[in-house]
Amino acid sequence: MESPLDLLTELARRYAFADLGALAPMVVPEAVLIPALCEFGQRLLTLDAEDFATEVDAKTVPSALRRRARDCHMPQTAREQPRGALTSLRPAYGLLLEVIQIRWERRELSSMMAAVHIAAEYLPLLAFEPVLGHAGDPARWPEGLRAEGSRFGVIGDRECDHTKPEKSAAERTLRVALEPPEGWRAYFDRQHSQLSGAMATCVAKCRRPCTAMDWIAADARDDLALRCKVALTFADTPLVRLRHAAPVGHGFGVPSPEEVLDAWTRSRSHLDKNDVGRQSCRDDGFPLPGLPSLFSAIAGSPISPATLLADVAAHLVALIGKAAMRGAGV
Repeated sequence: MESPLDLLTELARRYAFADLGALAPMVVPEAVLIPALCEFGQRLLTLDAEDFATEVDAKTVPSALRRRARDCHMPQTAREQPRGALTSLRPAYGLLLEVIQIRWERRELSSMMAAVHIAAEYLPLLAFEPVLGHAGDPARWPEGLRAEGSRFGVIGDRECDHTKPEKSAAERTLRVALEPPEGWRAYFDRQHSQLSGAMATCVAKCRRPCTAMDWIAADARDDLALRCKVALTFADTPLVRLRHAAPVGHGFGVPSPEEVLDAWTRSRSHLDKNDVGRQSCRDDGFPLPGLPSLFSAIAGSPISPATLLADVAAHLVALIGKAAMRGAGV
């Protein structure tokens, strides 16, 4: 490194937002935009979806970056607008793929496995998006879920294949839009991922179907069932189960890159049973080859790794460059 500013530039290029935000004031005290932008980037890198669109100074973060982050933001009330990730999960999955790629390159494998786990939990809602017209927004559920003869959300119904947590989540999701913000946030913290699995069960593996999913057009049901089946299969693959060997699971070990790649190879063989799951076997240039192709197939729409974090890093590099040219603050 030729200078402290070169070190800051390298930190930005390595997505070391927390370190950069802490060190920048020591090197360029007047560069007040850098720590705030680093905090924004760190929220994205850690997938803090509650805060993507909050407490961001419009003068600190360019509007284009804020807008793209807001697309991945999880609304904190039932009436918050825009609806962010409840409108579509595709931008959020693009960010997840970018985070997985960055964590792999930095060999931060426990954090990478946490991102893979999050992706697995919400894949069924990604599959449902084309038929719902949204990404599982409890304020916009179709009335058909409550149709006569529906067992969706009926606590204690022994004919329903949902687990107890899934039944509880299904019952709650039908009324949570009327709850105060505290209840809304508690539901998303604890139950929305269970609801995602419950929806997939209804269309892909229910042994005694009720009328809850009769609102889905007949010509869309088989395709949706297949995509949900693959989403459920992914959640039970060796790759996702590997999280239990990491600090984000129940153990204290961190998987090695070799263990991750081996688990993904075995996972691809589990998935290679139909046209949707077979997309995981494509070589699409991703560190876990085929993962973007698999997510795209489940979504029924192309999903590629985002460039949001890369663009935050590039903007930081530009700010540091201006500081170097002026020899003063940004």
